[in-house]
Formats: sequence, structure tokens, C-alpha cells
Amino acid sequence: MELTRLAREAHDEINPRINAVIEFYEDAETVAGADAGPFHGVPFLRKDTGATEAGRLQERGSRLFKGCRSDTDSYFFRRARGAGLRTLGRTTTPELGTSGMSETILNGITGNPWNLERSAGGSSAGAAAAVAAGIVPIAHGGDGGGSIRIPASWCGLVGLNPSRGRISGGPDRQDPIFGLGRQFVLCRTVRDMAAALDVFSGPHPGDPFIIVQPNRPYVEELSRPTGTLRVGVARTKWGAVEIEPEVLQAVESTAFLLEEMGHTIIDIDAPYEVDEYCKIWFGLTNLGRSSLEKAAQAMGRSIDADTLEPVNLKLYEHSRTLSLSHSADVHEAIRRTRLRVGEAISDFDILLTPTMPTVALPHGGIYCATNPTSTAEEFMEADAALYSQLGIFNVTGQPSVSLPLAQSANGLPIGLQIVGRFSDEATLVRVARDLEQARPWSHRRPSIRAGSY
Repeated sequence: MELTRLAREAHDEINPRINAVIEFYEDAETVAGADAGPFHGVPFLRKDTGATEAGRLQERGSRLFKGCRSDTDSYFFRRARGAGLRTLGRTTTPELGTSGMSETILNGITGNPWNLERSAGGSSAGAAAAVAAGIVPIAHGGDGGGSIRIPASWCGLVGLNPSRGRISGGPDRQDPIFGLGRQFVLCRTVRDMAAALDVFSGPHPGDPFIIVQPNRPYVEELSRPTGTLRVGVARTKWGAVEIEPEVLQAVESTAFLLEEMGHTIIDIDAPYEVDEYCKIWFGLTNLGRSSLEKAAQAMGRSIDADTLEPVNLKLYEHSRTLSLSHSADVHEAIRRTRLRVGEAISDFDILLTPTMPTVALPHGGIYCATNPTSTAEEFMEADAALYSQLGIFNVTGQPSVSLPLAQSANGLPIGLQIVGRFSDEATLVRVARDLEQARPWSHRRPSIRAGSY
């Protein structure tokens, strides 16, 4: 209970400034959690969309779902409790997880602890801000197109998006958005990432397929040699957004470091067609919005400007014009893209890319679903361009991790992404360990952090 008390104190001190936690449970002192396990007693927070806790509010950052409570306990949170984690509250997310920025009409703006004028990223916005600011050491996140890795990059954290199927979405979200969406955590160290993989990995009845299981616990990979790898390095932009010079320098420096470690470095260009990638994301988002009408009817609510933010309302209205063949068209575009990317990168053991082409952006603008001037098409095109090296690996199903390996001249974190082969989180654990040891980041802390003033 001492750790819970400290988390409450950190929350009370810091959260009024960053607005990361929208509910700290009144019964936090008595929440369930095993009296043993690798995370025994560790405070934990739940992102307000994705995996659910039975009986707890899940509002998805939206006025449409305000006051809604889940009746399902996700396997994810059953495993969390079994590992000793104490889930103490829920964190902010952009409405419906649509945007990679950290603001909503319902819950306001979540500030980045490194600079309150900058976005904490999204959609796991509050989770990242809370961990970066020291409220908790680890928090639940979800990644359907970069939503763990974006805030990890902008908040200076470790953010892994596991392979498709590594973490079960059951019992009621076993194949969200065709397997593109995955649940995991944000944390500060590779050790915690590996331990969390051991906790949350594993199949459950009804999962759509069973991924190859690891040869040994992931924490054991921390003491095993890495070997010599072929590394594909992305030094060019994959979308319309230019890579900022400081971000590119971080890529160059990390590539040189990997070469010094004995790995073979080979430059790669974008392994996919940008136009088709944009069509996939626009198509998937349209399919997701088409389910809102049934949810609204069940709650006795209307879908309009009072319940949905401007961009999500436009996406919903656009979804109502879709032909019956739309789902088949999206499936086929995903299949073609998986094949093209698979063929393009099959010779590499890992890839090195920028996580984001920029450091944390200021709040507002075209990337926010609250923007009333963006059309649905403009928003999705901008979204695909900014997150061009992230969502593609949700499509392929490969694991990828953002590591806080650099910092800009004005003190903002810069994340670098390491992408592994499908089902090979073990190699990512070993490479991430090597990079953390060579370029440790634990000494870098944001100015807004619990106990720092």
C-alpha cells in the first residue's frame, strides 16, 4: 500500500499541471492485485480505451460515451492483477483513439511534462505523460497505428508495439481492426519492457490464431548475446513530412553505433506505396466509425456535434456513404501492402527508423480531431504522413519499439524505432538492451516530475 500512497501523492502534486489522469479510483487503496509476481504492488494506470476493467468507466475520450461502464474484464487486466500490478485509475486519450495528439473536448489538453506547450502524443497520451512525470513507473497503452510509439517518442519513454497476436485482445476484442490494434505498456526501461512481455504474452481460448511462442522468458534475453544482425536504416522520409535535422542526426548516430557493435548497416527507402497506405488508414477508420450508430442507439444518444468532435463526426458521416464492397477493398489493400513490405525487408533482421519525423509538436492544428476546419480526407492524409513509419508495421504485424536515444537542442526527447521480424520480440529485447547500455537515458528527466520541486 506504500507504493499506492506514493502514487496518490505524485498524482496530487503533478496531475493538475499535466492533466494525464482523468480518474484516480476512490478505492485505490483496496484494488485487487496478487501478493506476488514480478510487479507486486507496482502502481499501474489504464488507458481510457482498449482493454477494459469490469465495472469501471470507459469513456473513450468522447462525450458520446460519457458515463459508460464496461461489463467485461479483459484478459489483459486479469494478467495485470496476476502479476501484482495495482490499477489505480484511467488516463486521457484523444476521442476514440483517432488522433496522435493529446487533447479532447471532453477532457481538455494533456501537457507534455518536457514542455507543457507541446503535445504528449497519442493516443496513449495520458499514459505516457503520467509515466514521464513519475506518477507511475508503467502504464497501459494501445497501438493501432503508432499510439504507443508516438507518445513514447515525444515523452522520452520505452514504447513497444508487440507482434500481432502476442497479446490477446480477448475476450471481446480478439482481432480489433483486423489485428492492427494491440495492447501493451509504456515504461522507462528495457528491463520493465521485457518483464511486461512475460506478464502479458500468451494465447487465450478464442484467439484468431496462435503466434509462435518464445523459446524462453523475455527477461532471460537480457543476459543473452545479440549476435551479428543485418540492419536496414531509413534515412529518408517515408511520407510527405520532412525529417527534422536533429531527428535525422539521431538516426545517423544510432546507425553508426550499431555498426560499431558489429552489425551490417544498409540504407533502405520506403518499402510501401504511400497512396495505398493512405487508402488503408482512411478505409479502416471509416469501417470503425460505421459501428458508432449501433453504440449510440444502445445508449439512447444521437451522433451529432454535441457528442462527437468535428473530425470524428465527418468521418462518421463519410462512413455512411460507403459501398458494400468497401470492406473487401480494404482487406485486399492490406494484403497487397503486407506482401510488398514483406518482400522489401525480408533480408533484414531489424530496421532502424525515426519513430517520429519531428519532436513533440505544439497543441492544436490539423492533426487534432478537435480541428473544425479539416475535412475527413485532409485529416487522414495528414495523419498518414506524420506517422508514416509507424502504422505500416501495424499492417504487417511486426513488433517495433521506440527508444529514447536522443534529445533535441531545446531539451525535447527524440525516439528511434527498432523494428523486428514477425514474432521476434526476443531480438528487439536484446538490441534495445545493447542500446540502453551504450546510450543510457535514465539521467534525462522532464522539468515537470513528481518530487522535483
